[in-house]
Amino acid sequence: MSKPITTRMKQHVRHVLKDENPTIWIGKEGLTHQLAAEVEKQLQKNKMVKIRILPAALTDDNTTQSIAAQTAEQTEAAIVEVRGHVFILFRKRRKDLASQPSP
Repeated sequence: MSKPITTRMKQHVRHVLKDENPTIWIGKEGLTHQLAAEVEKQLQKNKMVKIRILPAALTDDNTTQSIAAQTAEQTEAAIVEVRGHVFILFRKRRKDLASQPSP
């Protein structure tokens, strides 16, 4: 997982996304490869993403917290907040090694 996120950065991310709607919804199939790729794409573009988990995706062993942790682990992002069925992830942009000139 990436470096822990500071409290001040968590406050900033929550402030930026407080009025935004979730941009990704996790349905009954859970976190699929396509969803993980979309989360990765949005993190690379915006550094933060707000995700909603639909009630059909939740089971006794598949809680909001566990899905958020699984998503954060797969994308190497930090969990900013888990509230209800919504969670926020943050990750600094990755530098594209292919676009950098070699020394």
